[in-house]
Amino acid sequence: MRPLEIFIPLLLTTYLLWKHPRPYAIRLFPVLALILTLIHFWIEGYRWQMIPIYGLTTILVISSLIKLQSPADSKPVASYLTLRLAQGGAFVLLAVSTALPILLPVPTIPTPSGPYQVGTRIYELVDGSRKEIYSGEDEARRFTIQVWYPSEAGTSTEQARWMDHAEIYAPAIAHQIDMPSYFLDHLALVNVPAFKDAKAATADQGYSIILFSHGWTGFNAQNTGQALELASHGFIVVAVQHTYGAVITVFEDGTIANYNPSALPKGAPQDEYEAAAHILSNQWAGDLGFTLDYLKSQNEDTNSAFYGLLDLSRVGVYGHSTGGGAAIQFCGTDSRCKALLGMDPFMRPVSYEVLDSGAAQPSFFMFSQGWLDDVDKNRSNELFQRFIPYVSDSWGVISIEGADHYDFADLPLLSPLAPQLGLKGPINGKRVTTIVNDYLLSFFELTLKGEASTLFENPSPYPEVKPVQPYPQ
Repeated sequence: MRPLEIFIPLLLTTYLLWKHPRPYAIRLFPVLALILTLIHFWIEGYRWQMIPIYGLTTILVISSLIKLQSPADSKPVASYLTLRLAQGGAFVLLAVSTALPILLPVPTIPTPSGPYQVGTRIYELVDGSRKEIYSGEDEARRFTIQVWYPSEAGTSTEQARWMDHAEIYAPAIAHQIDMPSYFLDHLALVNVPAFKDAKAATADQGYSIILFSHGWTGFNAQNTGQALELASHGFIVVAVQHTYGAVITVFEDGTIANYNPSALPKGAPQDEYEAAAHILSNQWAGDLGFTLDYLKSQNEDTNSAFYGLLDLSRVGVYGHSTGGGAAIQFCGTDSRCKALLGMDPFMRPVSYEVLDSGAAQPSFFMFSQGWLDDVDKNRSNELFQRFIPYVSDSWGVISIEGADHYDFADLPLLSPLAPQLGLKGPINGKRVTTIVNDYLLSFFELTLKGEASTLFENPSPYPEVKPVQPYPQ
């Protein structure tokens, strides 16, 4: 809960628990809570999870104002007992009302640990060389990217949102987790520790670039915490939004593109499904490749925010789930990729040619225990077993005990009930974030910056981390 959301129920709790007769100042606490509620609307912003507290505050204000007409807060014995029962009921109602915003808080994206302040910019790209294959229209491929980068402090005062157009994204995400459309409306209130359109920090040499590919029905902001962490340590991170594969995409002109379920036809026979998945993977790999083309043009453009700051000879690529498969497909076919990392990579979109030729880049893969234990992922894991022997420079394959598929993203931050909502495994959320960020940062510092690390030696310093041997069956 945010500060004012904490103070309001604290004032009401103090008022309800105070022994009769209440001092005059205590009898004013509901009024003070109402004033704080109005300030809360202005500063923190209304959210539906607080509605029961708003209502209870109003009721107690009316009650307290009526009582202020009397010189004392005392009653005859019968009325006093009735009053105590009413107060007890009000206290129980307050406790239940307070539980709702606690269980559905406004998520907080952790402050990154690196020395750089982080800036962010969003771009819309149009690749005229490729046709859009999922819109049903005769048009060029169009998608968006969000860039996270080291920035100069004080060059922007506008704190970035976790997601632009949250009023559109939140209902779409809620639908994906089988919740009412309003369930995640409070995501519009989430700011992140980064500044919009801040000036990029200068560097003696260009910054290494890391591309991120999200999963099927995911979105490019789903791993913002990782992007912040990497950017704060001197990387430029580019999160690609794969149109018609993302849960929803909103373009600058207001056009909305929902995901196209036919791109991965659920329930289709294996050959038909994998043929469609290969087409999807090629489209997503094309997005990654065109993103590098665009970054090259920005690096050479004197009017660009990133003029002369990008080192396109040091490019890392990582992805989650289907995005992990797209990262493998891209790195298996484009030599500009110099380091590859997959998080629960979904292998069915990876072409058979790449499966049988492997990857030449330094590569590292992280699996959640939930993914490895899910029998529905057996085909994907069989394909990973087919692929991994051909990775010529493997830095290992690990699993994280107690983690589930979405523990690799920011979604577990949505609620303490995330395990019950199917958004994380039983492992502590802060703990899994520490583990994943450590491996992610260490791998790219090792492979793109040449900074030594002992993290990839066995045994891992994290007891939850186990080497996967043999590779996933």
